[in-house]
Amino acid sequence: MHSFGYRANALITFAVTILALMCAIASLSDNLNSPSPSSQVQVLNINWFQKQPNGNDEVSMTLNISADLQSMFTWNTKQVFVFIAAEYETPKNALNQVSLWDGIIPSKEHAKFWIHTTNKYRFTDQGSNLRGKEFNLTLHWHVMPKTGKMFADKIVMSGFRLPDEYR
Repeated sequence: MHSFGYRANALITFAVTILALMCAIASLSDNLNSPSPSSQVQVLNINWFQKQPNGNDEVSMTLNISADLQSMFTWNTKQVFVFIAAEYETPKNALNQVSLWDGIIPSKEHAKFWIHTTNKYRFTDQGSNLRGKEFNLTLHWHVMPKTGKMFADKIVMSGFRLPDEYR
C-alpha cells in the first residue's frame, strides 16, 4: 500500500498537469480570434504651439478620439491598454514617438468609446523640429489575457501637419 503522502503527491501532480493543459488550450484558443478594431482621431484645434525657454518645441491640441475595440475581447481577455502616439521623423531620429493619451479598457462594454480631450501628456520635441512637421497619430493597443501571451498591434492615421509658425 502507498502512504498518504505518496497519494497526495500523485493527486496534486495530476491536478497541476490538468491545470497547465487547460491554460495552454485557453492560450491557443485566442489564436482563433481575428480582431477587426476601428478607430478615428481628429485634431480639432492646436491650443498652443510654442518654443519653451530651453529651446524645445511644445504643442497642446484638442482631440476627438473614437474607437471600437470590442472585437479584441474574448473570454480570455482581462483588459486592453490603449494609447495614442504622435509619430514623426527628424533629421536626428528616423522615428520619434510621443504618447498623447492613454487608457485601460476593463471590459467589452467599455470598448466602444468616443472621447473629446486635450493631450494628456506633453507633446514636446527636443529642439525646434516641429514647425510645419507632418506627423501620424497612431492608436496602439496591448491585449492582456487572463492566461497566455500578450498581443499588441496598432492603427496608423496619417495626414496631420503642425503649423509653420508658433502661436
